[in-house]
Amino acid sequence: MRIAVPALLAGTVAFAIVAHATNWQLPPEEIAKTVAHCESCHGAGGNGTNALIPRLNGQHYQYIENRIRAFRDPTRQDPHAINTMWPVATETGDEMIFALASYFSSQTPVEPPRRNDALAQMGRKVFMEGVASENVPACISCHGVQGQGTDTVPRLAGQHGAYLAQQMESFRFALRESNAMHPELNNISEDQIKALVAYLARD
Repeated sequence: MRIAVPALLAGTVAFAIVAHATNWQLPPEEIAKTVAHCESCHGAGGNGTNALIPRLNGQHYQYIENRIRAFRDPTRQDPHAINTMWPVATETGDEMIFALASYFSSQTPVEPPRRNDALAQMGRKVFMEGVASENVPACISCHGVQGQGTDTVPRLAGQHGAYLAQQMESFRFALRESNAMHPELNNISEDQIKALVAYLARD
């Protein structure tokens, strides 16, 4: 069940937090302070400019919640990410996670440019159809026809290209733990990763 709580001011931006629970109470100034801390790396509204730090604006609520919780287990994460996110995740309570997920998921996502050059066309083909001869499955079945994802599957469209490439490489070499993504990307090539980035990303 979702309930709306009063809008609060973070910097100069007023926003409404929508909760996924009925029994949490957090001071608005505490939420604003935590949001500002996240935005110091992820950018205003989650739309940051550092190509190696993921955009959070418009990412799915459940995915954000699950991802923050996942950082509480340092054995399942990319070592570069865990260096920053493990202390954050372990010090952030569940109620604050609800608030953060609500805030960032409510922001307008970045749309990809939908390039039409040869590399992007190759990426679209890999995304839509996979490469059966190389045992590379299509991405569309989980991430959606536009790369928009679902509740628990991340939005890829409009993400930073360098971040997308880094994560695919992390899954490919099992640097980031995922029972779903290891088999999906086990056989992907560097050229196919570059093509997917050309199709999905916006920098």
